[in-house]
Amino acid sequence: MGSSALLTVVLAGVFLWISVIRAEGLDDPQGEKLLCTCENDKGTCSNGMCRGDYCFYTWVHGREERGCFTKDHFREQCSGSFKGLFTHCCTETKCNAFVTPPPNINGELMTTTSPEFPQPSLWIAVSLLLSFTAVSVCSFVLLMRFRRTAGKLRDPEDRGAMIKVPNGDDPTYGDIFDEFCTSGSGTGLPYLVQRTMARQISLVECVGKGRYGEVWRGTWMGESVAVKIFSSRDEQSWFRETEIYNTVQLCHENILGFIASDMTSKNSSTQLWLVTHFHELGSLYDFLQYSSLEPEGCLRMCLSVACGLVHLHTEIVSAQEKPAIAHRDLKSRNILVKRNGQCCIADLGLAVIHSQSHDYLDVGNNPRVGTKRYMAPEVLDETIRLDTFESYKQTDIWALGLVFWEIARRTNVNGIVEEYRPPFFDLVPIDPSFEEMKKVVCVDQQRPSLHNRLHSHPILSTLVKLMKECWYQNPTARLTALRVKKTLSKLDTESDFSMDKLKRHI
Repeated sequence: MGSSALLTVVLAGVFLWISVIRAEGLDDPQGEKLLCTCENDKGTCSNGMCRGDYCFYTWVHGREERGCFTKDHFREQCSGSFKGLFTHCCTETKCNAFVTPPPNINGELMTTTSPEFPQPSLWIAVSLLLSFTAVSVCSFVLLMRFRRTAGKLRDPEDRGAMIKVPNGDDPTYGDIFDEFCTSGSGTGLPYLVQRTMARQISLVECVGKGRYGEVWRGTWMGESVAVKIFSSRDEQSWFRETEIYNTVQLCHENILGFIASDMTSKNSSTQLWLVTHFHELGSLYDFLQYSSLEPEGCLRMCLSVACGLVHLHTEIVSAQEKPAIAHRDLKSRNILVKRNGQCCIADLGLAVIHSQSHDYLDVGNNPRVGTKRYMAPEVLDETIRLDTFESYKQTDIWALGLVFWEIARRTNVNGIVEEYRPPFFDLVPIDPSFEEMKKVVCVDQQRPSLHNRLHSHPILSTLVKLMKECWYQNPTARLTALRVKKTLSKLDTESDFSMDKLKRHI
């Protein structure tokens, strides 16, 4: 079948499908759709209302949402639910306004009353037309792709370009993530798609455990993904990270890539999942246990962490806005190592959000505090100004200096590499108390020790100077993340220039 004939068939199928839909009255204009009460944080509400084919109400562990959706998402939104989740769908104007969860919401299984589907005969006709159109389109696309591929294979110069893969690239999950990052539609997958993710992922092996729960390597679409399963006592961290990833533009090479957030029921209990990109080298803490670095590799790691922190701390005012974010729990365990030698920042469960343009500061509702070993002096002596966003950024800078110190210890200078040790390892026990850290950092004003070898290399000596400027007792005297990034970027450029000059000389 020629391409022109296929195109004719496709267009005929589309026109026929549109005619059937119009005959059955399915193409209601926006103004004739159902008016529903809308209360959610997905950005679909306008003055507390929205229009769609169905109204819905959901109750998830005490958190309510109301809104509307189209026929396409009926089965996803109105399916049966598990313990702790109640869903109600209806087809009358504002029918979701006063819905409340039933008294037995904590029972083992909840069922919902769903509106009736359109007549079966209509769905059969539409399904057949859709199938016919889809087959025609696929045939046309495959034919065009085959012709294009055959043309490229006839050119020997292009054959190499087709199979060339850049060394050290991170795993990709298809063009869908590029689309959502570059189009400005947010990080991760659409909300309704995320709600089915747990059914599509196969858990393979547990790669980490902590107070928050477990991290598993799973497979999805033939690729490895990381699945962070939160424990019930850390539910607020899951809610917070889900909220931030779903409402903030965080597509950045030095921020852990988010895919989806979902709830699932396993063995009569609710599990909270956060699905992200998988990095096989693990956390920076794990990586430094068994790996040492050269000064250039140390610089690349430190610069990448600084770049990620700058992106978090920076507010972007545009059509797709991004508020400023302070991490509040920056440490080597919350930083992952990529195959290209760079790092990406993870775990936003304690993050603080600030928007200067909209004049709000959102500290979240999480009782968990940061890691005591990485706490800044003003946090330990409780003098931090909790109503000022700059205060939270300054605590991140303190922790950034400690992370740089951990990386520098494992850097080879003059043939000397120190064993990995956590910050203040020689001053406090393995699991220090709040009071022990307060005495060391605030009362005695101790700082991590710096080996003499670090001063003999230009990269490491600059890094040492940055660390000290991140550790000032006075928070306002510390560097900003942007200043740290600019200093390391300049050092990286000078290092590359020196290496090129040396190669030319040789």
